[in-house]
Amino acid sequence: MDDCCIEKTSAIERLRERQTATLRLVLLVNAAMFVVELASGLLAGSVALLADSLDMLGDALVYGFSLYVVARGPLWKAQAAVAKAVVMGLFGVFVFGQLVYKLLYPQLPTVETMGGVGALALVANGVCFAMLWRHRAEDINMRSVWLCSRNDLIANVSVLLAALAVWMTLSPWPDIVVGALICAVFLRSAFLVAGEARAELGLNHAQPPAAADGPQAARR
Repeated sequence: MDDCCIEKTSAIERLRERQTATLRLVLLVNAAMFVVELASGLLAGSVALLADSLDMLGDALVYGFSLYVVARGPLWKAQAAVAKAVVMGLFGVFVFGQLVYKLLYPQLPTVETMGGVGALALVANGVCFAMLWRHRAEDINMRSVWLCSRNDLIANVSVLLAALAVWMTLSPWPDIVVGALICAVFLRSAFLVAGEARAELGLNHAQPPAAADGPQAARR
């Protein structure tokens, strides 16, 4: 029995170490790409690229939360998932504000910058997605991280399509439409993660305290 418990504890520790190593790598990738995309989006005048840069920043914050709670219990992980949902929702609102601004003051973005940086971001997020794939079903913490990575790929492909459409039509509208789609993905992901976290928190609160199984409970 003791050997079984020791083996289980060792397996959990190895799992946490693997999760921590993966989260550190994807955190660094997303933080670096945020800086690249933010600067490029401002220079190119692209709302889609700017929205994608905020996606990178949001994910970097999400991965930071996840890294903090990877060795903690289910309650901590559920609370971190709520924080991630709030972050994603706030960035969704911010992107919506950028969309309104672009509608009022349209600007034709630089296609070459959109395409080049969008392709670089797609490669970076593809690597992150591959690293996170095996962790997606381990717990709510890693599942929410994997959802963020999946959304990144959707956003990157959308930016590339927007760059192509802007080049073909010489219109800023494809850039604006893609920015709106990224905003919708942000808000939908926030809703999904918040729902899972709420369910997890409900389960944890519904469980009786551990002390209730001890000697005091027996004397009641």
